[in-house]
Amino acid sequence: MRPRIGLTGGIGSGKSTVAQGFAQQGCYVIDADRIARTLTLPGGAAIAPIAARMGAHFIGADGALDRARMRDAAFRDAGYKAQLEGILHPLIRQQIDQQYQHACDTNAPLVIFDIPLLAESGQWSPRLDQVIVVDCLERTQIARVQQRNQLPQAAIEAIMAQQATRLQRLRKADWVLWNETLSLQALGEAVFDLYNELIAHYRLLQPD
Repeated sequence: MRPRIGLTGGIGSGKSTVAQGFAQQGCYVIDADRIARTLTLPGGAAIAPIAARMGAHFIGADGALDRARMRDAAFRDAGYKAQLEGILHPLIRQQIDQQYQHACDTNAPLVIFDIPLLAESGQWSPRLDQVIVVDCLERTQIARVQQRNQLPQAAIEAIMAQQATRLQRLRKADWVLWNETLSLQALGEAVFDLYNELIAHYRLLQPD
């Protein structure tokens, strides 16, 4: 079995860059967002249940989930979000479990569970050995997303309002990577240092 390390952070925190850094160190990265997107592409395992339980109008002409329509519906009525999560989350967990089993058959020293909404769900704590939180100030999150996606501040704040607060995420953390002023190079070096700390930590836990 490989150590199961959760990785999370708010929008604009740099979490995806950190996940890439761990992958470059040879870690096996399980991307929950990528799994969710795959499930809702044409032919994805979530398409038929979504159409059956929520309505075929949520499926676009290309056979994929109509994300814009679903987002609008969930904004007006939180029940839609709950229904969608009720369909997606068991499928995501199944895919994550399968990928973890595969990771254990590789030479990857650590398995990184890249889960954006880790702090929002109580299901992950018993399924992970430790959690890394990538953290920065909220104003920095907003500035980064504005630069990256050209979204208005109000839209970014609406997204952040649906995520856990910084304090809620930090309460889940065993390790915190502070990414407020780091350059990309410095962030990569911080990931490398943290990777080595984790390796040392788990080696110390191994029986002789």
